[in-house]
Amino acid sequence: MAYEFKLPDLGEGLTEGEIARWLVSEGQEVAEDDPLVEIQTDKTTVEIPSPAAGKIARILVAEGEVAAVGTVLVVIGEDGAEPSPAATQAQAQGQTLGVETGRVRATPLVRRMADELGVDLATVEATGPQGRVTEEDVRRAAAGAEPEEGRREPLRGVRRLVAEHMARAHREVPPVTWVEECDFGAVELKRVVPTTLKAVAESLQEFPELNARLEGDAIVYLARYDLGVAVQTEQGLVVPVVRGCDEKSLDELEAEVMRLADAARAGKLKPEELRGSTFTVTSAGKLGGLLTTPIVNHPEVAILSIGRIAERPVVRDGEIQARPVGTIAVTFDHRVIDGARAAEFGLAVIDRLQGA
Repeated sequence: MAYEFKLPDLGEGLTEGEIARWLVSEGQEVAEDDPLVEIQTDKTTVEIPSPAAGKIARILVAEGEVAAVGTVLVVIGEDGAEPSPAATQAQAQGQTLGVETGRVRATPLVRRMADELGVDLATVEATGPQGRVTEEDVRRAAAGAEPEEGRREPLRGVRRLVAEHMARAHREVPPVTWVEECDFGAVELKRVVPTTLKAVAESLQEFPELNARLEGDAIVYLARYDLGVAVQTEQGLVVPVVRGCDEKSLDELEAEVMRLADAARAGKLKPEELRGSTFTVTSAGKLGGLLTTPIVNHPEVAILSIGRIAERPVVRDGEIQARPVGTIAVTFDHRVIDGARAAEFGLAVIDRLQGA
């Protein structure tokens, strides 16, 4: 008897996932709990084991395609039967973003557009992943235009998720950025990030509106200080979470930041290590430039970035000295936070760093 495996609910309000990589192929025998598929969400990549033993009869959603929770991804069983009416209906309703009918691969939306424009899909040059026909392919065929110049790559994986996340933040959050210089002479430069996390956690307790959420017509003030730390990886930017920053020592914060950064670069972060941050700190080190204007990590309401730290001339006691100076920038959601409060918060962080 065939077993239809559906994309499970991955928690945290996620409604869809991208098929990052199939770990099996049609006709392959699998045992229960064998690695089955890697799913990319807006949080992380999750490896899902096979829920049953048997032969992989049919893979219904290709790599690079996005499926809604509840969509049938694969049929496991000996009979190789066609997918159930429920699976067929799910595909017809566009719950997967790519389907195959005959030799032409296209979504229901693209097929409808082709019908409306009088375009024969069989004659269209497909530029989408896995040879799918895209909306742009159909428009180009209808207009009789030549294909665009240059190399085209589908927006997928971490890069697609970052693009969607940033677009949502810009669409929903009216951002304002405050910037000020900070003398890092009292901070060990190799411990800038953990020291900043400690200073931020202490300052957030004085300015609770920056450690909050805007939910509908209410501001939810959070009583925990779980700070995200932006980490650049080969796959893109990820933000693992350092829990309980208000309770950890500087040594504990340093060890946890290093552990999470190593796991992020190795692609071994657990889903729970990317969830539930209340505020984010980002530092690009030497690549940070003089200053940055960070984008709020939605649904948070503020983010702090550290600019490049370098020896710069400053005046101390009437004399010019060379000091390790960088910038602290705070971008905040102006619906929740007033400019004066954001500035006071930033100055509080700076005071703690300069007195570290």
